[in-house]
Amino acid sequence: MVAQAFATLGCLYPERIVLGLGSGESMNEAPLGIEWPEPKERFARLKEAIALIKAMWADERVSYQGTYYRTERATIYDRPEKPVPLYIAGSGPAATRLAGREGDGFITTSGKAATLYSDVLLPAVREGAAKAGRAPQDLDMLVEMKVSFDTDADRALRDTRFWGALALSPEEKAGVEDPVEMQRLADALPIERAASRFVVSADPDDHVAAAQRYIDLGFTHLVFHAPGADQRRFLDLYSKQVLPALRQLTPSSAG
Repeated sequence: MVAQAFATLGCLYPERIVLGLGSGESMNEAPLGIEWPEPKERFARLKEAIALIKAMWADERVSYQGTYYRTERATIYDRPEKPVPLYIAGSGPAATRLAGREGDGFITTSGKAATLYSDVLLPAVREGAAKAGRAPQDLDMLVEMKVSFDTDADRALRDTRFWGALALSPEEKAGVEDPVEMQRLADALPIERAASRFVVSADPDDHVAAAQRYIDLGFTHLVFHAPGADQRRFLDLYSKQVLPALRQLTPSSAG
């Protein structure tokens, strides 16, 4: 179903669609009565799904017998002339190596320890690419930049409340499948912790400096995620006060 949906989108919007894949999130699965498997199985399902999606985009009729997925002469009738790029999301070395080996792009998120990117994720991308005989520059390296910008610094800080759950530790979120409970846990956090995953500042230079750090690490595609409810306000302010300087950024000589 995913392969067919994105092939159709690729026909409707040529070279404007990418398919991002990851190992999933329990809150999206549990409400459907689907058992939420352990990480090892989720990763195995991801690898198998990628193989099957690629096969269905490349071949006319696909009979596939995997551990988790099976098809019998399955066909996607409408496919774009240029395949939809497949991006793989990862926050650990195994999924990141998979992105380097199988993906057209890699997706990760900002706001974690700098050593996670420099010592774990980016080396894993390079390792995966090398195993497939590819160069790291063949991949689009995408990072979701968590930013809260406003001319009112207090408002920028308060806005992070909308996404406070990002600051919860894996241990705090373990087993939480109800978004109401997730919201309760997030609301109990002090505002400083709720803001901890974000670049929070009313100074455009702070946001430019944060973006520069990720560019110097090797990321080529920055997607900006603002937490507040008034997205139009953010887009207007960021496009006028921050974006012009961002457009001038290149990897620094120290990067």
